[in-house]
Parts: sequence; structure tokens; C-alpha cells
Amino acid sequence: MRIIHPIARVLLGLIFGVLGLNGFLWFFKAPPMTGAAGDWQTAITISHFIWFTSAVQVIAGVLVLMNRYVVFAIFVLAAVLANILAYHITMMPATIAPALVTLVLWFIVAWPLRAYFSALFVDKVTLPSR
Repeated sequence: MRIIHPIARVLLGLIFGVLGLNGFLWFFKAPPMTGAAGDWQTAITISHFIWFTSAVQVIAGVLVLMNRYVVFAIFVLAAVLANILAYHITMMPATIAPALVTLVLWFIVAWPLRAYFSALFVDKVTLPSR
């Protein structure tokens, strides 16, 4: 795990950093899509929602690459990855393989850091008294 974790971290950072930049620079041209997937792509592009999601991916990807605030970055990437998987499951199941590879990389990076997420799973919260 001492070798696998840094490799997975760098790959995960590169994937989200580069593909996030693609939302701004369009250096990977996607073929035209039809149906719900095409409607979704048109909607997020015309509304510029893609800029927000791409910025989140670039920032989180760079943080993972730089090994800074990795717990925060993988927490943010969990939400991005959940949306990517939902998109592929519901609209383009034939192209889900890269998303699953990214999910595996995410788990390899997140698993050794799971103790940092324990605060998220608190059953009840009591506010401190003044």
C-alpha cells in the first residue's frame, strides 16, 4: 500500500485535473450525443454549469496531486464521482468503465484516510452551552 496509494493519488489527481480543464479548454472533443445524455450535455454547456463542475474538479484534482488537503479533496471528489456514476448508470451505461476505474482509484486513496471521516458519521450532535 505504500507504493499503490501515492500512484493512485497521482492518477486520481491527473484524471480530475485534466478532465476538469477540458470543461474550459475543450481539448478532448466528445462525439455528438443523442437522447437524454445529449440533452444533459447541451443543458450544462449552455447554462455554463459545466464551468462550476469543471472548476471543482480542477481544484480538487490539483489538491490531490499536491498532496495538500487530500481529505477535503477526496470528500469533494466523492460528490463529483457520485454524479458521474449517476450520469453513466442512468444515461450512458455502455461507457461506465472509466468511471468505475476512477471509483476504484478513489477508494484506494480514501481507504487509508477513513479515520478522518469518522466525524461525519456522528449520530447526534449537541451544541456547546454558553
